Amino acid sequence: QLQLVESGGGLVQSGGSLRLSCAAYGVTLDDFAIGWFRQAPGKEREGVSCIGSSGGSTNYADSVKGRFTISRDNAKITVYLQMNSLKPEDTGVYYCAARAYSSFCPEYAMDYWGAGTLVTVSS
Repeated sequence: QLQLVESGGGLVQSGGSLRLSCAAYGVTLDDFAIGWFRQAPGKEREGVSCIGSSGGSTNYADSVKGRFTISRDNAKITVYLQMNSLKPEDTGVYYCAARAYSSFCPEYAMDYWGAGTLVTVSS
């Protein structure tokens, strides 16, 4: 059973940076696509970024392109989301999720979810 644990959230000023981590327990991430999703207060959850199981494919929401970078470590047990030039509208709970044997991260199809980490960007 795969367990995902997010960390790295916190309070940051507009223009600042944070790096989120998604650590896997129980199973390695080699065969999983990992996605980052976020939910702002009063809004529906949305996809932010995804990295395929091979690590070769990545994609980003238009709202974060050029500012966020997703990566996975060599052992493939942690996935990172480097967030630069943060804006107040980036505020929300960030979740990582895993989908087996895939290069894509549609929210409805993700197999495992973490509990989330809160990111607050002050103006």
